[in-house]
Amino acid sequence: MSVRDDLALKWSARWSLTSRILAVNIIALGLLAGSFFWLDSYRVRLLDERARQTETQAHIIGTVMSRADSPERAELAVRMGNRSGNRIRVYGADGVLMLDSWALAEPTYTNRDPATEPWRRHVARAMDAGIEALVGADELPPFREPDSDRRSAWPVAEAVALGVPGAVEIGLAPDRTPMVSAAVPLGNIPEGVLLLTGNARDIRGDVRDERLRLGIIVLAAAIISILLSLFMARTIVRPLRRLSIAAQRVRLGRAREVDVPRLPSRRDEIGLLARALSDMSQALRKRIDATEAFAADVAHELKNPLASLHSAVDSLERIDDPALQKQLLDVVKDDVRRLDRLVTEISDASRIDAELSRSNFDPVDMGEVIGSIVAARDQRGLNRNVRIAFGRPRKGSAQVMGDASQLARVLENLLDNAVSFSPENGTVRITATNDGEHVLIKVEDEGPGVPEDVREEIFRRFHSLRPESDGFGNHSGLGLAIAKAIIEGHDGTITVEDRHDSASGARFIIKLPMAQP
Repeated sequence: MSVRDDLALKWSARWSLTSRILAVNIIALGLLAGSFFWLDSYRVRLLDERARQTETQAHIIGTVMSRADSPERAELAVRMGNRSGNRIRVYGADGVLMLDSWALAEPTYTNRDPATEPWRRHVARAMDAGIEALVGADELPPFREPDSDRRSAWPVAEAVALGVPGAVEIGLAPDRTPMVSAAVPLGNIPEGVLLLTGNARDIRGDVRDERLRLGIIVLAAAIISILLSLFMARTIVRPLRRLSIAAQRVRLGRAREVDVPRLPSRRDEIGLLARALSDMSQALRKRIDATEAFAADVAHELKNPLASLHSAVDSLERIDDPALQKQLLDVVKDDVRRLDRLVTEISDASRIDAELSRSNFDPVDMGEVIGSIVAARDQRGLNRNVRIAFGRPRKGSAQVMGDASQLARVLENLLDNAVSFSPENGTVRITATNDGEHVLIKVEDEGPGVPEDVREEIFRRFHSLRPESDGFGNHSGLGLAIAKAIIEGHDGTITVEDRHDSASGARFIIKLPMAQP
């Protein structure tokens, strides 16, 4: 997988960063809200357990009442109804109500009328219904006390009368309280049925309390998530938006100086990005300024030979003297050579940065590079009557990481300058040493030296301090500028100073990081 594929967004590509932050928090809230599903299963288990308990109680009460005499049944019904909290009813073979514990004593529970309850109860019941609908809970059948209390009004009692050994049903009272009804046969009464009905308000209260606690937790988590999302949006999205706007202004180039926020107080990735973009925009502005200045310098430098060439060509049309024509043709040839040299060196200077950015730096032994250059110059006779003295270093002691051809070009420029400034039969000395961390290359000549007030200017484009003996136009003034660009591209420096001995002349010092073994 490529880096581009790894960073690509599929389904959320069109979402804003704020939307993604909110979505992540909402997903976490959704997982938390899933607890309502577990709570509903907890409610169902409680109701099932209550139904089994009520059915068991019905069998026990039915067994006891089956063994009791008729006068004792009423007392047993009241006592066991009060103890279990249920309402006990007995139906005869004809389905008529024979015994009701509530007719003999106070009711053991109360079914409330929703119409008489305060609004808070209505809200609670609506929330119960909403949550149960949301989690997909099975709807319980409604529970209502029949107007005519007969066995036929109770499906569980009818089922027992038809031969079922026991039946239980859970329904919802009008106030949404679970009601449990259990029916069993009475052995000493032919086709007699015992019916127990109980109110499970405690289960409803427990479940409602748990739902309330969970709802408070979900609500608090939602508020915290929203606040955190807004905080994240403020601390991430807003700075990124500011950086995006600044980058857009840099791209459009409508303002010469674009203030890209550096966010100095932030030490996170956003701060690193802001400072990187700020540095990049400043570097881009410097590069644009340098390009504009370079273009202006090129135009200025090209004007002189072009003006001379134009003047010579115009003069040729008006002069018939062969000698003068030959002299003007020589001027034209010199100007053409000068233009050709200037264009070549301008092209080289403009490609330096691009070439260095594509170069693979390898270990380079500067001692071997210097030795090869000195030998080649001697062989080609490029030193005129000037001797180049090279103190060859120990092998491997002057090794750097770099582009050998570019570094050789720097040395060629420095040696050309040194030879051109040195007097007849003079000596140019070049050495390569190290101080443990850097390789130091020094080139000394016996020329007039470089005045202290122009030691920075000589490294600028088209600046040249040529001796009068050099022909006009033989040097473009780009050599040292190219050399400085190459050395700085290798994380090094190049400076000039006076020679340390009593002799006159200049000393150029190149300082490059030493290659680590």
